[in-house]
Amino acid sequence: MFTPFFYILKAKGIEVSLTEWVTLMEALDKGLCHSSLTDFYYLGRMVLVKSETDFDKYDRAFQEYFKGVHSQDEIPPQILEWLDTGGDDEEHMWEDDGNDVLWTKKKHEDDPEQVRRKFQERLEEQHSQHDGGNYWIGRRGGSTFGNAGRTPGGIRINGKTGMRSAFQVIGEERYRDFRLDKALHTRQFEVAFRRLRQFSARLDVPKTELDLGKTIDSTCKNGGYLKLEFDKPRKNTVKLLLLFDSGGTMMPFSSLCNNLFQAVDKANHFKDVKVYYFHNCVYNKLYNTPECENGDWIDTEWVFKNLDSDYRVIFVGDAQMAHEELLSAHGNYRAGNGGLPGIEWLRLFQRKYKKAVWLNPRKHDNVAALEWLESELLISEIFPMYKLSVQGLKEALEKLMVSR
Repeated sequence: MFTPFFYILKAKGIEVSLTEWVTLMEALDKGLCHSSLTDFYYLGRMVLVKSETDFDKYDRAFQEYFKGVHSQDEIPPQILEWLDTGGDDEEHMWEDDGNDVLWTKKKHEDDPEQVRRKFQERLEEQHSQHDGGNYWIGRRGGSTFGNAGRTPGGIRINGKTGMRSAFQVIGEERYRDFRLDKALHTRQFEVAFRRLRQFSARLDVPKTELDLGKTIDSTCKNGGYLKLEFDKPRKNTVKLLLLFDSGGTMMPFSSLCNNLFQAVDKANHFKDVKVYYFHNCVYNKLYNTPECENGDWIDTEWVFKNLDSDYRVIFVGDAQMAHEELLSAHGNYRAGNGGLPGIEWLRLFQRKYKKAVWLNPRKHDNVAALEWLESELLISEIFPMYKLSVQGLKEALEKLMVSR
């Protein structure tokens, strides 16, 4: 029964075991679905899906088998990244890119199958980001493909609607906030940074803080009668140094970095937080504001002398500085270089702070094979580098929490 559904689930990437499948069949035999497709949906998800990160995969498999809706879930990751760049507050970019697909106020006249065929052609042809135009897959333009555009009809991919008339939406996921590969928003940053509270130490004071876990256990053992359990309050010992690359190639990620800053600023569980900025690479000065204005800075040597080695350090940057900015003793064109190239300043951070990571919104998987990514490769050899995504931040914080 429902054997094809089992194989569709597997094809969508959901690791369903035979034991779990047999359990679902036994639940059906016992009538737990009450002949309701809705009940079967929730029962199947409860039995077969192990993590909320797979809820959208389950939805696609369910729609394909029971409703005949075949969704396209193989959009190249690079296309999705281009469509997610810049944030919702970016100005509309509706310039013509020279192609001959014109904006029309009436419904798109192409047959849906013809539009889908053209869409597949664009996926194969496109090798760079295009916004505001009329031909490529992009944002805020006159193209039939992308999101936040001004052309009626067509195919929307993730993002927000423009004309609210797309006949097909690809990648719209109800559970996208559970995904591990998506870009972060403020709420997700806040939740992720709470992991650092594991460094908290118990104070030598009376037990005045409610211990919810022990309270539940004791209440169960007490026959259901409430029994409160208390523990000593915790004092967080974590000290965080956050260093942002600001301006230049980091401009498209300003909203994302602002979300991270807001999350840290709202956090009340750190013993101390210091935030500074740099432009492209760290040198002998760190800036107090993201504008990186000359004179509004502190000496990097001051950081080394006044912030002890217990600080956890997070660099945020795309590691795409020019070759000379990283390797030349004269690479710092703003305020002198203190006699050292940028890479040596980074190594000084590495020697001072043993718990340091680098979050990169553009991180490449094949960095060693691409010569133009030499800076990213060299920096990743100094600091563990992670993608600035839900999964990437999770892995970075786990690295910072390693005791040794």
